[in-house]
Order: sequence, then structure tokens, then C-alpha cells
Amino acid sequence: MELPITPSIAIDESEADLQAIRAQGSGGQNVNKVSSAIHLRFDINQSSLPDKLKAKLLNLKDNRVTNEGVFVLKAQNFRTQEQNREDALARLVAWIKAATVEQKPRIKTKVSRAAKARRVDVKKQQGAKKSMRKKVEF
Repeated sequence: MELPITPSIAIDESEADLQAIRAQGSGGQNVNKVSSAIHLRFDINQSSLPDKLKAKLLNLKDNRVTNEGVFVLKAQNFRTQEQNREDALARLVAWIKAATVEQKPRIKTKVSRAAKARRVDVKKQQGAKKSMRKKVEF
């Protein structure tokens, strides 16, 4: 099954290695016998993503990416394995989609002449106010 990321980019669901594991935390006896959490592993280098996007994903400062270039995710928010599986895939797609967004370059701006004049006027007013506090000489 294809997972659409952008209109032009999609990955196959089989590229992500999904493994059922036992969830952590409270839940009574059920948590000890049911493997409802999902451990997702996505090898960025072996994926069908464009090379530019692969490089961007590998350069992200994300603790979930190993030194070998494998994205590791654990989904255990829900009680059922199927819901956690869908959650893990949705989080993978959201992570990749966030990397596709190009930040527009910042345009340098100058301080306007009027703003500079206002700043100088305020400084002069403050100086005049403080000069009025001086001791009066006769």
C-alpha cells in the first residue's frame, strides 16, 4: 500500500519494518500478555525517497535517527495493535512531510530613517528630563 507524502512523493508501506512489541506502563494483566505496541524501523538510505530528501532527513538533529540512518519510532498510545500501527505510519509520514517543507530565505531589512529619528527624539527627551533633575544653581 502506498503512503502519500506529497502529490509527487509516496513511499510503499513495505519499506517500513513494523514489529509488535509489548507496551510499557500500567494496564494490569493485559499489558503482560498482549503485544499491542508497534516498533517501526525505516531505513532512510534504502528507501525510494529522492536523494535530496534523504540527505535532508539524515542531516536532521533527531534522536530517533540512528548512526546507520535508520529512523526508529515506538507507537504505544492506543490499546489495539492496529491503531498503534496506523499511528506509527502516520507519524512517519508527518516526519517526512515536515522535511519536504522548504524554509523561505530571510530578507534583510533596514531600519527606516523615520524610526531612527524617533529613537533620537526619545533619547533627547529622556536627556532633557534627566537634566531637569540637576541641582539648581543661582
